[in-house]
Amino acid sequence: MPCLGIAPFAWLCAIVSSGPVPPAPEPARARMVEEQIAARGVKDPAVLAAMREVPRHLFVRPADLARAYDDHPLSIGHGQTISQPYIVALMTELARPRPGHVALEVGTGSGYQAAVLSRIVERVYTIELLEALATTARRRLADLGYDNVTVRAGDGYNGWPEAAPFDIILVTASAPDIPPPLVQQLKAGGRMIIPIGATGETQELRVVEKKADGSLEIRTVIPVRFVPLLRQP
Repeated sequence: MPCLGIAPFAWLCAIVSSGPVPPAPEPARARMVEEQIAARGVKDPAVLAAMREVPRHLFVRPADLARAYDDHPLSIGHGQTISQPYIVALMTELARPRPGHVALEVGTGSGYQAAVLSRIVERVYTIELLEALATTARRRLADLGYDNVTVRAGDGYNGWPEAAPFDIILVTASAPDIPPPLVQQLKAGGRMIIPIGATGETQELRVVEKKADGSLEIRTVIPVRFVPLLRQP
């Protein structure tokens, strides 16, 4: 596939120009789901199907193609990472996504988590503070046909008020506390999945469920390590 004259596909051209995609990505993805995800307790059929469908190798840097389906995070530049497949699947399952749901993701990164969510819910809104990542993710998601995902560059701590309320909020970077604007934008009965803790330390992945009276039920799931949630100066 020649790269000249198709600027919107620059991210894909970079992959093609770097050499062939590792052989048989579909079997590699199937093994990823079976060995890294289902074997570790993720059971939701819709989540497993989404993880089998979304081509993770198209969301990583060309240099990392051979490791696209390995069980670890990968750098996507700008000090950010694409989460390991198990964590993506676990956070998605904990959110309990359903058809008809509207989801907010804070921390778009390469767009992979948004793509996975989009296979299950009606619409995904995703916010990325870094303009360069937001632009690349927007083009990638559009080029791959994820037309129920909307990407915005901005401060995700403040959420997306005009699109609220949300059935699901996924925060893919660690915050020192649960952002009050996100709590306000979470629908009654909705769930927020968020890592809480300081940078450089083990953080806690928490499930925040908003009750009908507005109160929160919070539980800790597992220790995790995420990049910090960046804020606008």
